[in-house]
Amino acid sequence: PGFDVTGIALSKFLTLHIRVTQNYTSTAPVNCTLSYEGEGDGSDEIDLDPERNLITRVSLYVLRCHDQHHFPAHTFVHVKNDIPLGRGLGSSGAAVVAGCVLANEVGRLALSKDRMLDFCLMIERHPDNVAAALNGGFVGTYLNDLNPEDMARKEIPLSEVLPAPAGGIDTGLKPPVPPLDIGRYIRFPWSKEIKAVAIIPDFEVSTAKARDVLPEKYSRADVVFNMQRVAILTHALGQSPPNAQTIYSAMQDKIHQPYRRALIPGLTEILGSLTPASHPGLLGICLSGAGPTILALATDRFDIIAHAIIKKFKDTGISCKYSLLELVQQGASVATVPDP
Repeated sequence: PGFDVTGIALSKFLTLHIRVTQNYTSTAPVNCTLSYEGEGDGSDEIDLDPERNLITRVSLYVLRCHDQHHFPAHTFVHVKNDIPLGRGLGSSGAAVVAGCVLANEVGRLALSKDRMLDFCLMIERHPDNVAAALNGGFVGTYLNDLNPEDMARKEIPLSEVLPAPAGGIDTGLKPPVPPLDIGRYIRFPWSKEIKAVAIIPDFEVSTAKARDVLPEKYSRADVVFNMQRVAILTHALGQSPPNAQTIYSAMQDKIHQPYRRALIPGLTEILGSLTPASHPGLLGICLSGAGPTILALATDRFDIIAHAIIKKFKDTGISCKYSLLELVQQGASVATVPDP
């Protein structure tokens, strides 16, 4: 029920291996060479041009806000991505956070995580994913009411924020600096018994398409329905032992899941047919992000729960795989590795 509000950091990782070699004569665009290895479909289509790749474009935006127009000469970035693309598991949010952290390190900017969140929110304009990826844990988020001048700056079209070489050599050299304190987050407790079973179907749903099916207005009853449940859920997921009936009921939603059923075959039956009574160990079930991944929170019998959902998808002609994930408390971090 925490649509665009709550997020969790799970144990699938986007890792950057960075090396800056000052005695290297650089001929690459913006002094950066990019390489990539990743999971799932679409990995071979990742653009390795640092002026077009999302991670390095975010880095360039942050650097240029601090009057650094290129990467230090010469910067090598190898991306290792375990997060499937286009599956509702936060791959784009993780990329935005990674780009911001990359700029902070190579540019020696000494930004706090709160300030990095401002930069992230200029690009990924929904705070739940980036706050969880940046800070770890189970988080609740909101966007602040800004003054008119700052609001206008925050809502500048994304094409004017990120560097876009198609617009010419000077595009993005003087980008808009984020207002201070665009959004806030708080961490909620999470019971150590709870794990997340992620059932990942073999097709993509774009976030834009998943948002297009949502209505412009909601009834008061549906809004209150979700507010009641998210208020309970943020406490219930921290209780030990977890109460399955409370969590299952509190994970119901009327804001986004009913409208996305047409995009995800079998979603209605999956969400309605698995319960703590029918599948002991299950706590609750929901769509992960924009989908199509299904997230089942559970304390036991993870394999049985996963294969029950996989079978529902198989009945509609869709193949899946699943991962058993845990909450990660640390968030984005940096480690220095000595040269061999």
